[in-house]
Amino acid sequence: MRKVQVEEAIDKSRFNKFHLLVFLWCFFAIAFDGFDIALYGIGLPHMMEDFGLSAAEGGAIGSYALIGMMLGTFVLGSFSDVIGRKRILIICLVLISVFNALAGLATSAAMFLTFRFIGSIGMGGLMPVVISFMSEYSPKKNRALTVAMMYTGYSIGAIIASVTAIYFIESLGWRFMYLLSALPLLALPFLIKQFPESISYHLPRGHKEKVAEILNRANPGGNYSPTDEFVYTAAKKDAKGLPIGQLFTGNRAITTIAFWIMVFSCLMMIYGLNTWLPTMMQESGFNVASSMSFIMILAVGQIIGSLTGGYMVDRIGHKNVLLTMYLLGAVCFVALSITQQPLLIYVLIAIGGACTGGTQNLVNPYISAFYPSDIRGTGLSMAVGIGRLGSITAPVLIGLVLMTNLEPQTAFMAFAIPSLLGGTALLFVRERSGKTVQTAAPVAGES
Repeated sequence: MRKVQVEEAIDKSRFNKFHLLVFLWCFFAIAFDGFDIALYGIGLPHMMEDFGLSAAEGGAIGSYALIGMMLGTFVLGSFSDVIGRKRILIICLVLISVFNALAGLATSAAMFLTFRFIGSIGMGGLMPVVISFMSEYSPKKNRALTVAMMYTGYSIGAIIASVTAIYFIESLGWRFMYLLSALPLLALPFLIKQFPESISYHLPRGHKEKVAEILNRANPGGNYSPTDEFVYTAAKKDAKGLPIGQLFTGNRAITTIAFWIMVFSCLMMIYGLNTWLPTMMQESGFNVASSMSFIMILAVGQIIGSLTGGYMVDRIGHKNVLLTMYLLGAVCFVALSITQQPLLIYVLIAIGGACTGGTQNLVNPYISAFYPSDIRGTGLSMAVGIGRLGSITAPVLIGLVLMTNLEPQTAFMAFAIPSLLGGTALLFVRERSGKTVQTAAPVAGES
């Protein structure tokens, strides 16, 4: 009987139709996630007028809904290692599509919050799942860049939302934007048929035929058979205790906490900007179309940051790239708080996007690669779940700043603090305690 190291087989595979299929479906899912997350900031000025909300109340609704994202990240993300990542992905897309569309039909702020909260549960569970899929099925040679390219779908979704709003929100209203959330339901039957389940789900359950089928699609030259002995090189199924507890064993405790702080910082910046950027720019004197365009510029910056950062990670390592982006972000937000030149503001917003969303897009695969396969989903879900506390607090804090007599742009200064906090936490990451962290010179760390 031939012994097959599953991760090694995928690591050495060449990008083919199978990898492209996984990439496109993950890209599709995360694009609608980005679309729906951008909706709140885009529609907020109109919704505040429609429901008669103050800035503090608008920020509070955004924060309450984001509690649903934290819940979804913890519950759905953690269960992905139990009931299968494909099932969780499908559940997330259904929740996002159905309940965000219903939010567009809400007749009161309370009803909107209820539907948005439930939809946000799906939005919170989706990100760890697609990151885990891409990390598992991408060839190792360009894994960081592949994952970063997939996650640009989030920014593409935000751009689509912005462009759609520029042309239609004035004539069709903010509710129309939310009704578009139902579109992924049309593609769901095709996803169910075409998308593979995780090997880490099939293997412990003895689904050797499924494992062989997936490996033959990922690496056709291997001629894998159900009679082979399939083993995970990084997974240790004889580990004792709950998956969450294993995040703190094997010299991982300090790094686990550092990851939580890094994600907290990134999500605080991302959701603070997504919620309030259009409103901040309108109050600074820009018209509606121009204020919407800033969300688009922010998303373009996220794409540039993700792709450039992913390219550099494959050459100089995650840690060097991420530290640079955290520090650059802090400088950028200080500059945004004092500049009055429109062109420079656009440039700085793009840099801010690169150093927030782009940074988070690189942090996710960094975390996923750090943990062994059997706790990878749990590790990423916990980091993003704890990090959601940042996304919850940011809309309220920025809303309170905007209610003061300070200039609206002064609020940008607040974003420099989490950027510095994230960079400081990064210094405490112990890469040698992980199994497959990708650096410029990969090493086999301790388990």
